[in-house]
Amino acid sequence: MTLGSAGRPHVLIVGAGIVGASIALHLARDGARVSVVDARAPGGLATGNSWAWINASWGNPEPYFRLRVRSMAEWRRLEREVPGLQVSWRGGLIWDLPPAGLDAFVAEHSSWGYDLSRVDRAEVLRLEPQLARPPEIAVHAPGEGSVEPLAASGALLAAAEAEGATVLARAAVRRLVLTGGRVTGVETDAGRLDADEIIVAAGVETAALAATAGVMLPLRASSAMLVASRPLGPLLNGLIVTPEMELRQTAEGRLLAAADFDDAEPGNDAAAAAAALFDAVRRTVRSDATIEPEFHRVAHRPIPQDGFSAVGRAAGIAGLYLAVTHSGITLAPAIGRFVADEILLGRRDALLAPYGPDRFIIGR
Repeated sequence: MTLGSAGRPHVLIVGAGIVGASIALHLARDGARVSVVDARAPGGLATGNSWAWINASWGNPEPYFRLRVRSMAEWRRLEREVPGLQVSWRGGLIWDLPPAGLDAFVAEHSSWGYDLSRVDRAEVLRLEPQLARPPEIAVHAPGEGSVEPLAASGALLAAAEAEGATVLARAAVRRLVLTGGRVTGVETDAGRLDADEIIVAAGVETAALAATAGVMLPLRASSAMLVASRPLGPLLNGLIVTPEMELRQTAEGRLLAAADFDDAEPGNDAAAAAAALFDAVRRTVRSDATIEPEFHRVAHRPIPQDGFSAVGRAAGIAGLYLAVTHSGITLAPAIGRFVADEILLGRRDALLAPYGPDRFIIGR
């Protein structure tokens, strides 16, 4: 890598969501000269529309589970190190699988060392007394947590700026700049920005930007509905994952629910889908106060073709590094740490090794 001023590599990160913010902080702490650019206000698009669950729950093979568990530990490290960063480690109840599936989930993940237990209806109600329709059985995951996503990404960016990083918001990146087969900068609405290495951590927009350098990354934008109530008094103690939705209560007291569209778009039915989801929230939680809706959003989550992270350099083209994943909230701390090690020390962590973009990139 060529070096920037004073022998420090200049790294430009496209994307100020939770993944870009974590990368910026770790690079700046380790001595890089860091710039972050985003088309929007800091926090990005997918991050702000995230349900923000920190977990290593069911549905992943063991290598990806190990990556997620490591990142949960990295969240605890960052919570100690970053001023203003708050993680709610209040655990969760999961019953979005049939009983046999829940039993298999507990058996598998317990054998991997994950803290889980099968609980009956009485224990469910002890943990969450305000549930209106408690299940007969559920899985309790006491070590899982959540963040308020915009606040968390803001805290990480502020910590990066305290280490010397600069953040340029509301400057859309139009394309990557190629010079002699190397990505040397980006063209933005505010003009051209050059750097020694460009990291694209732009969520669903990552594929389009990579394509301007001839790198084709198979990425899909999976849709989900997010609904929130007006703030209420305390109702839920932790996270709730049901067959209908994921549900938690935010730090401000809002009931926040998310539900997948199974890769379909709600189209003109977004308001109807939001109303149906909000009705499910009302059926799930008992409250003496009226549960009133405050807002709903359709979120688009970046998911690489095989469902796992795509983090690493693109083959055949220098100066370009890609970092895109679903589960960005869970994985951001580990990705930030591992990317900084790879770029500055040339060391790629074994947990990240299977998830380079070259496993399916078609291009230069």
